[in-house]
Amino acid sequence: MRERYASVLGGGRDMAMLAGPVFLVGLFCALSPWIIHFSGVQRALATHNLIIGVALAVLALGLTFAPGRMSGLSTAMCVIGVWMIVAPWIVGSHPDKGIIWANVVIGALTFLLGLACAGAAMRSSRRGVTREVSGV
Repeated sequence: MRERYASVLGGGRDMAMLAGPVFLVGLFCALSPWIIHFSGVQRALATHNLIIGVALAVLALGLTFAPGRMSGLSTAMCVIGVWMIVAPWIVGSHPDKGIIWANVVIGALTFLLGLACAGAAMRSSRRGVTREVSGV
């Protein structure tokens, strides 16, 4: 049973463990316009955060169900994190401090989680290479 579980995960157990925090960050991102109360003032940014938050939540579900296949998107999470940091000035118009801080925190967490996923993917790929070379 353990061998089957390991083959289904594709060596991405560490990435599957990061799916929960990624899902929570995506959920907060999607709900942030209503939590911070800027959905009426910054409609474009509210829609943007909703779409990016749903995308992060879907990415987290992918990390849960197919972590080996989703390892390539860990670098995309880093890019999404950087985008979330600069989005209030590009998508929004004259954002206030609450909007800026929320997006900076969401972006920084997304970037750090993307780095952690990329590191986990590199570790699991190295383990796979050493297993193939050693014949285990």
